[in-house]
Amino acid sequence: MSVSQFNFPTTIRFGAGVVSELPAYLHQHQLKRPLISTDPTIAGLDFFKQVVSDLTAKGCVVTVFHDIHKNPVKTDVYKGTDAYDAAACDCIIGIGGGAAIDVSRAILLRINHREDLFKYDDLVGGDVYVTNEVPPFITIPTTAGTGSEVGRSAIIADDETHQKKILFSPRLLAKIVFADPQLTMGLPAFITAATGMDALTHTMEAFLAKNYHPVCDGIALEGMRLIAKSIEQAVKNPDIESRSDMLLASMMGAIAFQKGLGVVHSLAHPLSSLLDTHHGLANAVNLPYGMQFNIAGFEEKFIRMAKALGIPNETGAGVVDYLFDLNDRLSIPKSLSGIGVKQEHIETLADLAFADFAHPNNPKPVSRNDFKLLYETAL
Repeated sequence: MSVSQFNFPTTIRFGAGVVSELPAYLHQHQLKRPLISTDPTIAGLDFFKQVVSDLTAKGCVVTVFHDIHKNPVKTDVYKGTDAYDAAACDCIIGIGGGAAIDVSRAILLRINHREDLFKYDDLVGGDVYVTNEVPPFITIPTTAGTGSEVGRSAIIADDETHQKKILFSPRLLAKIVFADPQLTMGLPAFITAATGMDALTHTMEAFLAKNYHPVCDGIALEGMRLIAKSIEQAVKNPDIESRSDMLLASMMGAIAFQKGLGVVHSLAHPLSSLLDTHHGLANAVNLPYGMQFNIAGFEEKFIRMAKALGIPNETGAGVVDYLFDLNDRLSIPKSLSGIGVKQEHIETLADLAFADFAHPNNPKPVSRNDFKLLYETAL
């Protein structure tokens, strides 16, 4: 028996209406000048305006920063840091989906770490430079997909090369998460589907990842069960139960993928950075192809996933067929050509995928030629 270490995330307040607890939490911790980091869409919604109003009524001086890209880049983080500095803020509240919370977390890092942002890239050992304290950090998810609210990393792309970097440190965990399924009720069907498939990708890739973490394996399987049970309802006829299941599964996927991700994310990341494809959609389209690549040698794990998903055909092929069918039922394209990928993109995509950080944790090695073939098959 070898010795292993398992780490788990932050305090989570979960339930309909918990976002109303935010003003009292700030007051309790003597925080008065929050920077709320979000995306332009969220910033215009009624619930967001109510959050700002409630904080202001409690004497807070609120600064809102929402100048971020759909797929975040380094300059977004620098602009957010400037906003924090200019308003002399004392904490950061990340509200939104993965992009907004990733930018919020990267701003959090940069407040007391002012060298080039990518010096802290975990892929080159930059986490050792994350040595200073960070401001208090609170997260409020509005989508059920990335689970960034419970994470300790942020994925930010280089503005010029489009290569994604990963900023990581346990210091970057939120102090508290207010996970309110009511905030996801108004999501359009397409966003619900894409983010839900993102969460499913996290659970499946985490379960298959080669690192040893049986606790994450159990969480991943339960996340799969919740998604299989509720994703169609959440997309087509949402109610609080289905939205709650998806929000829980999203956080479970993010907890599980501290074990690692794999080939699907390395296929998806270049689509976001090169073609500005929604991350969840990129994962959804690539998921069946990536899972098919992984079957040989890992049949037993696919049987366990099939059981969790409730698939009668408890084989790897059954899982792949289920994923294609699920995408179809959720009106997600089955091919990359359906989301704007062309043959001329394949070589560049293969280069970026092979350089990506996710696939080294895939259960089997993935070569550049493998990526090229996977893209061509999915095209």
